[in-house]
Amino acid sequence: MRGLFTAGVLDVLMERGVTFDGVVGVSAGACFGCNYKSGQIGRVIRYNKRFARDPRYCSWKSLLTTGDLFGADFCYRELPLELDVFDAAAFAANPVEFHVVATDCATGHPVYKRLDTADETAFRWIQASASMPLVSRPVAIDGRELLDGGLSDGIPLRYFESLGYDWNLVITTRPHGYRKFPKKRMCLLKPFLRRHPAIYKALTTRHVWYNETLEYIDARVAAGAAALIAPQEPLDIARVCHDPARMQRVYDIGRAAGEAYLSRAV
Repeated sequence: MRGLFTAGVLDVLMERGVTFDGVVGVSAGACFGCNYKSGQIGRVIRYNKRFARDPRYCSWKSLLTTGDLFGADFCYRELPLELDVFDAAAFAANPVEFHVVATDCATGHPVYKRLDTADETAFRWIQASASMPLVSRPVAIDGRELLDGGLSDGIPLRYFESLGYDWNLVITTRPHGYRKFPKKRMCLLKPFLRRHPAIYKALTTRHVWYNETLEYIDARVAAGAAALIAPQEPLDIARVCHDPARMQRVYDIGRAAGEAYLSRAV
């Protein structure tokens, strides 16, 4: 739900007519960032508040009955196709490249995918990018089992630079200066991930590459090759939230950060 900060930033950018050649999203950034390519201002905060307390959207009941905390059929079929329709035509017509990142369960390595159309396969890639381990089933695509891209490349600046994007705007949901530390008692998770030892390893080593990536972002910003938008303070919201007012607050913080960035840029 920290991704609602990103949604607020993106809505401001869209309202101001700010365009980019490409966008890459990871986890919630993939679920919410796709609306930038479809040009649907306000859609993210609208449907999150509307379905905040709907057990089909996110609930322990969904986890127990379907294997997914965020109901896969509801989130990636019923919601975008029927309840708050995703504009697939606008997505396909927009020349902005949209990429997502998932993690290969067999290797623990990132898998990158460019999505040009918003069809069933594209929604499965977005689902894979946002499928948190332990509370989501792996998503099978092209012979791979995939989970959350945040396990292997949560801020894929280097990936976009490798594609030739020589200036990038990075949006993070942690304040500047934040660093990850090794999680305590991670060994307790090992039995639950015995089918996917590479995912367990990714979880236990994530802080190493994540912190190195943050240092790389700082270096690129200092060199004038990137800019960073981040919240000033930790966002008061958990990974799962059923409170529309708290969702709106985080979204509004993102909007304020987007406005502040644009005022400085001008």
